[in-house]
Amino acid sequence: MIGGLTNIVDSRPLPGIDWQIKVDRAQASKFSADVSLIGKSVQLVSTGIKLGEYRPDDTDEEVDIRIRYPSQYRTLEELDNIRINTEKGRVPIGNFIIRKAEPRVGTINRTDSRREMTIKTDVEDGVQVDGKIQQIQTWLKGAGIDPRVKVVFKGENEEQNKAREFLVRAFGIALFIMAIILVTQFNSFYSAFLILSAVIMSTIGVFIGLLITEQAFGIVMGGISVIALAGIVVNNNIVLIDTYDRLTVENKDADSVRDVILRTGAQRLRPVILTSVTTILGLLPMVLALNIDFVTREVTHGAPSTQWWRQLATAIVFGLGFATVLTLIVTPSALMFRANLKAWFQKRKQVFTA
Repeated sequence: MIGGLTNIVDSRPLPGIDWQIKVDRAQASKFSADVSLIGKSVQLVSTGIKLGEYRPDDTDEEVDIRIRYPSQYRTLEELDNIRINTEKGRVPIGNFIIRKAEPRVGTINRTDSRREMTIKTDVEDGVQVDGKIQQIQTWLKGAGIDPRVKVVFKGENEEQNKAREFLVRAFGIALFIMAIILVTQFNSFYSAFLILSAVIMSTIGVFIGLLITEQAFGIVMGGISVIALAGIVVNNNIVLIDTYDRLTVENKDADSVRDVILRTGAQRLRPVILTSVTTILGLLPMVLALNIDFVTREVTHGAPSTQWWRQLATAIVFGLGFATVLTLIVTPSALMFRANLKAWFQKRKQVFTA
C-alpha cells in the first residue's frame, strides 16, 4: 500500500441511476405558477443557485459561489415540503414536477482512438512528488497489469520532464558555444577541455550543498543555478589559464613550467578569491533565508520572498566554493600534467631518434 496520497479520484464510469426532474407546465399553468421560480426551488435542493465566482489566492481556477439548502435537506423527499406562492395560495412544488429515475449513462473518453482513464491525487504536506511517482512506477511493474495498458504520468511530473529537457538542452548548447569560443581564443583544445571540465565538476559542489542544507534538487531553480554557476567558473579558469599562457610566452627561456605555474597562482590568487568570496557573501542572506529591511532595520527569517530563491542561491554558493578549490588546485595541476606529458613524449622521441 502506497501512503502519502490524498484526494484520490478517477474517471471510471460508475453504475447507478440519475433522477430527471421535469416541470409539468400544464399543471403549473392551472395555478399560474412561475416556472422559473419552480426551477430555482429545485436547484436549492440539488446543485444550488449560482450567485457568482471567486478566485482564491492559492490557485488560478475560479470557484463557483452557490446557495442551497443544508445537506440534510437536500433530498428528493424535501421537494414535497417546499411550497411556492401562486395566485391560488401556497402550493407544494411536488404538484408541478415529474420525477423519473433513469439508468446512469457512462462516458468513455478517448485520445487518439485509444480509451483513456484518469486517476488524480494530491500528496501530503512534506512529501516529494518525484519519490511517490517512483514508488508507483515500481508498484506498477509487479501489479500484473495487461501489457496493452499504457500508463502515462501527467500533471506536475509532465511539467518537470519538460523543464528538465529544456534545461539539459540549454546547458548543452551553452557548453558547446563556450567550447567554440574557448578553442578559437586559446587555440588549444586542452585548455578548452580543462575549463569546461571544471564546469562539469562544479556540479559536485551543488549536490554537496543541497545535501548539507537538506534541500531537494528542483529541476527549474537547480538547473538555472547550474547554468549560472558555469559562467562564474569559466571566468575564474579563463583568468588563470590566460595568465599562464602570457607568462609562458614572456618567460619562455627564463623559467621552468613549474615556476610559471607558481607565478600564475600568485598573481591570480587574489582576483579568483575575491570573485568567489564577494559572490558567496552576496548570496549568503538568501542561503540562510534572511530578509533584511534597511528602512525599518528589521531582519526576518524564512520570509516567503527567500523561499523561492534559496535553492538557487545555495547551489551557486556551494558550487562556486567547490569550483574555486578546483580552479586553484586542480587547474594548475592539470597544466603541470600537460607539461610533464609533453616533456615525456619529447624525451621518448629523442631516444627513438638516437
